[in-house]
Amino acid sequence: MKKFSILPFYSLISGLLLSLAWPANGIPLLLFAGFVPLLLIEEQFLKNRAKNYSFGIFFSVFPAFVIWNTLTTWWIYNSTLFGVVMAVLINSVFMSLTFWLFHFMRRRLKNPSQGYLGLIFAWISFEFLHHHWDLNWPWLSLGNGFSAWPQWMQWYEFTGIFGGTLWILIVNILIFKLISLKSSGNMKGFPVKDVSLIAGVILIPALVSVIMYHTYDEKHAPVDVVVVQPNIDPYEEQYELPADLVIDYASKLAITKADSLTDFIVFPESMVQPNWSSGMMIWENNLDDHPTINMFRRGLLTTFPEVGIVTGYSTYRSYEPGDVIPPTARQFKNGEGFYDAYNTAFLFRNSPDLQRTHKSKLTPGVELMPFPWLLKPLGDFALDLGGTVGQLGTDAERTPYNINDTLKIAPIICYESVYGEFVAGFVRNGANMIFVITNDGWWGNTAGHRQHMLFSSVRAIETRRSVARSANTGISCFVNQRGDVQQPTPYWQSAAIRQVINANDKITFYVRYGDYIARGSVLGLVLLLLVALTQRKR
Repeated sequence: MKKFSILPFYSLISGLLLSLAWPANGIPLLLFAGFVPLLLIEEQFLKNRAKNYSFGIFFSVFPAFVIWNTLTTWWIYNSTLFGVVMAVLINSVFMSLTFWLFHFMRRRLKNPSQGYLGLIFAWISFEFLHHHWDLNWPWLSLGNGFSAWPQWMQWYEFTGIFGGTLWILIVNILIFKLISLKSSGNMKGFPVKDVSLIAGVILIPALVSVIMYHTYDEKHAPVDVVVVQPNIDPYEEQYELPADLVIDYASKLAITKADSLTDFIVFPESMVQPNWSSGMMIWENNLDDHPTINMFRRGLLTTFPEVGIVTGYSTYRSYEPGDVIPPTARQFKNGEGFYDAYNTAFLFRNSPDLQRTHKSKLTPGVELMPFPWLLKPLGDFALDLGGTVGQLGTDAERTPYNINDTLKIAPIICYESVYGEFVAGFVRNGANMIFVITNDGWWGNTAGHRQHMLFSSVRAIETRRSVARSANTGISCFVNQRGDVQQPTPYWQSAAIRQVINANDKITFYVRYGDYIARGSVLGLVLLLLVALTQRKR
């Protein structure tokens, strides 16, 4: 029992290791040891199983996950209290439950060593769940930990971030096994084989990645892009300034970099807002004659007739009698009819066609009311970071902007850039370039906007697509197909940048097969749980 007095210290160490490893300024190598103290805790619980109930491990590992979540995502508090509760407290509970599930299997398997497969299957399944359910929050998926080191994650084009999670968990288990062997007194001399195995598991994927990084050659398919960062304060200005002033100001910034050779101008998420004081909403039922649409057509598209303009709007759609009313629709205050609100991206070109997409990976609690069948009465209290209140409407399909036979653009709005398989869906549908538009001003000058920017680097590697990123308050940048961030703008400053980036039509293994590692882990978890429960019954 004497050893149990240091278990809280192990949990503290684990939380600090995981936090110090996290981007943007962390040392990701620490991830390879971040779970080792927790595995030491679990081993003590297993050895003393007669004196400790299974769920007790939840409370021993919970401090580690609270520390990790707090030190890496505390900045969400700047935008919403619900967000920080979700990201810190609830996520720590889910992580602790996942670790308890691993311990639960170990206690019931005839060979407890098989339980380490349970850790891998359970943790990856947990991360996969966070990509798909209403409380989605994949920000702290372990594979994201290398997002600031593109040289080390080139092989994500085959595995996506779940390959990185698998890598990290395997190394943690191997290091723990080595420590356990040493502490048991069964080790004689220096463990050359064990250390060599650990070094090989770390270094071989890293060296392969470095070689891929230095030998990757982008296909020459140039597209000239201007990215604009208007730097409009989302708390004080964005929803108060008239739309015509915002468009005029942002257009003047674009003109400082654009010319007749420019192919695209990219503005940020939700840049154009309805005029609440005059009641002039932006209804998708009738966009052709809307003043803000005509401002772009008579302004930048007249000056640069060949350019394409991508920009964010907050839009609405009203439903007519007989229309199918989706679950996201809200009723007008007078009770007559329904409407949907959207976080929208438009593509303007010198043609009558107006292509659009709606943000479809929504932020829980701020754009999406989780489990609406249960919580819909609280829907009116949700703060939308795109400029409307309540749950937003979404698109069912990942449809890229169709420019011509050889060029299609994936319009990714804000939080959507965190989801590898979601972005890959645009690429499978023909996109050969990615434009990310976002508004990260809600979080202030914290690690939040820097972490978010780095996810574009991961998406570039997974899909081998160049990225142009326009962030309202920064960081705006370009990302090449190797994941290198280029021309990052200063935060909270107006800016315009220009670069020629390459389109690409290659389909990577990851784009073709998606999150196959995660789906395999879900299957493995189900099978291992069945084995554990069956063995216990016998």
